[in-house]
Amino acid sequence: MQNAEIEARRKSAMSRGVGVMTQIFVDKAENAEIWDKEGNRYIDFAAGIAVVNTGHRHPKVIEAVKDQLDHFTHTCHQVVPYENYVRLAERLNTIVPISGEKKSIFVTTGAEAVENAVKIARAATGRQAVVAFTGAFHGRTFMGMALTGKVVPYKVGFGAMPNDVFHVPFPVGLHGVSVQQSLDTLNYLFKADVDPKRVAAIIVEPVQGEGGFYEAPRDFFKALRAICDEHGILLIADEVQTGFARTGKMFAMEHHDVEPDLMTMAKALAGGFPLAAVTGRAEVMDAPAPGGLGGTYGGSPMGIAAANAVLDVIEEEGLCDRANQLGSRLKQHLESLRGDIPEIVDIRGPGFMNAVEFNDATTGKPSADFANKVRTEALKRGLLLLTCGVHGNVIRFLSPLTIQDDVFTEALGKLEEAMRAARAA
Repeated sequence: MQNAEIEARRKSAMSRGVGVMTQIFVDKAENAEIWDKEGNRYIDFAAGIAVVNTGHRHPKVIEAVKDQLDHFTHTCHQVVPYENYVRLAERLNTIVPISGEKKSIFVTTGAEAVENAVKIARAATGRQAVVAFTGAFHGRTFMGMALTGKVVPYKVGFGAMPNDVFHVPFPVGLHGVSVQQSLDTLNYLFKADVDPKRVAAIIVEPVQGEGGFYEAPRDFFKALRAICDEHGILLIADEVQTGFARTGKMFAMEHHDVEPDLMTMAKALAGGFPLAAVTGRAEVMDAPAPGGLGGTYGGSPMGIAAANAVLDVIEEEGLCDRANQLGSRLKQHLESLRGDIPEIVDIRGPGFMNAVEFNDATTGKPSADFANKVRTEALKRGLLLLTCGVHGNVIRFLSPLTIQDDVFTEALGKLEEAMRAARAA
């Protein structure tokens, strides 16, 4: 079966609102490699958007899910609970970087985790308003869209967003926004638009994902924590994309000397199976009344089984250290190309949550066109890349942390070829 044939069927059968970045259709995948329906091989530097940090079909994850399938597939934890759900909650409560007693809940998607974090914050504080940041991505549900700091394609055409959501510029020195400017805007927001005593939470990604892989400066997080403490506001760390060894630590918040009150997790948590979580201070997590949290598929038995295996794999295979090693190699290789690729304006990212940003070599303005050329040329050579950023001029690198050394070296060669081809074009 040919990709073009399936693509024609897809266009006929599916809403155009579901955007698709490639017209290749997967047949099988293993660790960091994908084969399409025509037998073409691709090195996967997307990982399902930071989902399979432990690789496609990691044997221990597959074994755990198969074992779960032999026992039961669904009971709804709110009706007939299961022990491995409790065990996973205990494990997250132990490793999440929040001090004191903690509690957790499980849902299905990152957006759902964000929605529930906002619900919990409102219940705990008795307040309504939430502050987020420009460039942020928090999901495609209505509250997720409201919190997201990017209009196209996420908000366009969907009408009014939920009220009492406010945005402040995220500090990105490359684009002229300093930490002090961001904090000054937040303080001005409290004077001009919303009483801080009405704010339930400030939600922030330690490293912006869709926004362009910009890491929040450490002094910025310290200031946010102080502002939250001053006004009784809860700090929510959205670790949906950053969590589970991607940044060289289990969670990106471990790079900072402050603690959030709540943390959202999803993506890599279950190694390719749908699962998301909210973990936070116990007294905050217990604020909603019984029945106020949950969902029919929340904490799917297969996702729970996979997640317990994922945590084992991260520890046993030293994937935090592996992320740092891979990221260092990638950034060194990209740095070696600066002289030949003048469009490169920045190379960044902790661990193996890395990005390269491109500006037009003549005008100095963000160049989505060059980034897309690199992505297209890479795909021709069998390397799957993703773009991101408010300006669409960033390539982000998200291969599985378990990628074999020889495959990683091959990918670096393909990436260099793609960048040189884009430059030549």
